[in-house]
Amino acid sequence: MNRERWVTHSPEETVALGRALAQRLRRKDIVALVGELGTGKTQFVKGVAEAFHAHPHVSSPTFVIMNRYDGRDADNHEIFLFHVDLYRVEGTEALFDLGLDEVFEAGGITLIEWADRMGALLPPRRIDIVCSHGSAEQERAFEWSVHDDHAAAGRASAGKANGA
Repeated sequence: MNRERWVTHSPEETVALGRALAQRLRRKDIVALVGELGTGKTQFVKGVAEAFHAHPHVSSPTFVIMNRYDGRDADNHEIFLFHVDLYRVEGTEALFDLGLDEVFEAGGITLIEWADRMGALLPPRRIDIVCSHGSAEQERAFEWSVHDDHAAAGRASAGKANGA
């Protein structure tokens, strides 16, 4: 498993990291974001959305569970970004009711905040990003790892951003 780690020092740097790492993402990629409240998950997603020229206002879909943003890929083709927040979702049955399996196959990119709540339902072929508080007030750490020979493994060292 390939792991990389970055540290940001402001929300703006976290958005920039999301923009930079978005270059590695492709259709049907699933990004599992894990971390405590306030560790930069939503800021990271904002950067990814900016990179794909998606919806200008990205906010955590805590109450609506999922937002879809219409974006453009590098070839200027339409691509959907699915931003899922599982903070308020409890239990396997509720996860099944969301229809995430259909979202995963929709041909877009899925970014899941609080992905650890999926447990065994989380697809084995995914990119994990563990978000954590750093030692300074605005500092955040992000660790990227690729699972199940995911296609992004070959892209893991491409486009180094804000390395730490």
